[in-house]
Amino acid sequence: MENTWVAALIAPGSRAAPGYGRLTPRDRVVDVACVLIGFLLSLFTLRGTGWGPAPTGPPPRFGLLPGWLDLSLAIAGALALLLRRRWPVALMLLMIVGSTAVPSMGGSAGIALFSVAVHRRPAVSLSLGGVAVASCLVQFWLYPVANVPNGYAIAVTLTGLACLAIVAWGIVVRTRRELLASLTERAVRAESEQALRVEQGQRQERERIAREMHDALGHRLSLLTVHAGALEFRPDMPTDELSRAAGVIRSSARDCVEDLREIVGVLRAQDVSEGPRRGIAELVDESRQAGMVVDLTVGVDLAAVPEGIGRHAYRIVQEGLTNARKHAPHQGVRVTLSGGPGEGLQVDLANRLESGAGDPGSQVGLIGLTERATLAGGRIEYGPTADGDFRLAAWLPWTLR
Repeated sequence: MENTWVAALIAPGSRAAPGYGRLTPRDRVVDVACVLIGFLLSLFTLRGTGWGPAPTGPPPRFGLLPGWLDLSLAIAGALALLLRRRWPVALMLLMIVGSTAVPSMGGSAGIALFSVAVHRRPAVSLSLGGVAVASCLVQFWLYPVANVPNGYAIAVTLTGLACLAIVAWGIVVRTRRELLASLTERAVRAESEQALRVEQGQRQERERIAREMHDALGHRLSLLTVHAGALEFRPDMPTDELSRAAGVIRSSARDCVEDLREIVGVLRAQDVSEGPRRGIAELVDESRQAGMVVDLTVGVDLAAVPEGIGRHAYRIVQEGLTNARKHAPHQGVRVTLSGGPGEGLQVDLANRLESGAGDPGSQVGLIGLTERATLAGGRIEYGPTADGDFRLAAWLPWTLR
């Protein structure tokens, strides 16, 4: 307990409170306002200077302070409030001692008590508030109040209530500032975590593309090896067979070059492949068997679509159907594929938004699709439409051979 009070005595202000570090213009304005308010409050309790009201009660037990000394101490107490951010507890203890002997420092002591409640834990501020009330017992004995019935008890009670109100106000301000600081920290952390999720989604999609390219490239290279081996062991084969084998080698080599161009810049992962690739029609049939209503419109010859572009289209449709099943399970999905060589392949998925579907999630899958489409040289758009639908639209390049 002793160590706790020592730490509270010498430690700087609360991290949640303004002015904890470098002072801002607002902090400086507030400091000046506190000094002025503390001095103005002191004017109402100055005795023998002509500034405050004439004393109406019994004289002080030990006589009045000289007017110049009373005024000087009041000014010093107000200026001491400039230290309330740096050492709030130590300042309050000095104010308690000072205001007990010099009532003109009472206004500044109230502001110092409020600063303690803002900068320190409630246990510390409530304790100092109790000490301040106890000091009032001595102060009103030294400086009796006006000749009214039970004047001493009334003065102590009102001062105690004032101290309690000041501490309660300071605790409310402290709690609000800590809440705002906590919310700000959580918002920053959420943004950082979202950035990490985006990066992770992009990396996972790059790894998935690399695995797919690895499978396709391995197949083509093995085919190329087989035909090259046939030419090596059958140099005397007929001309038409030789021409056909050379054509297969040329076509496989060209496809290998295209795959290598796709895989450049994509992070490769040491992981197993995802298994055999299925067609979009089979994917739609599987979703229908699971209870989804899917309307598939194909305006392009899927057999003529290049393997790499078809693989990307498959993943886009797969992710779109997964999102629709998760966030709008009772709505139908419209899947449209259109385009052609030189025009590009357009993939559109749309479904009605469902009320009460819940949190849309981190959208890592859609982020991965964006990364996939970008690496393929295409583009992708997704989001709610003015008609109340959620639309996922992608365009993939389909070059002429």
